[in-house]
Amino acid sequence: MLQQIVEKSALDAEFRQQLLADPKSTISKELDISIPDSMTIQVHESDMQTVHLALPPDPNITEEQLEAISAGLCCCW
Repeated sequence: MLQQIVEKSALDAEFRQQLLADPKSTISKELDISIPDSMTIQVHESDMQTVHLALPPDPNITEEQLEAISAGLCCCW
């Protein structure tokens, strides 16, 4: 799912701007999924001076977070 979002954002400037402005609803609409209110999605746009490193979830995650990851709702790596 992450690859689909990244590829579309590279090809569609309007989608990229929507993703940066409101990632949660943009991803939800694009993938036709429901994202829990408790989940936050942050999109960072890289440039030649900034590198973003996404770490995997903390090993001390809650059961609810684990279920979201298992359902493919985590877009953090």
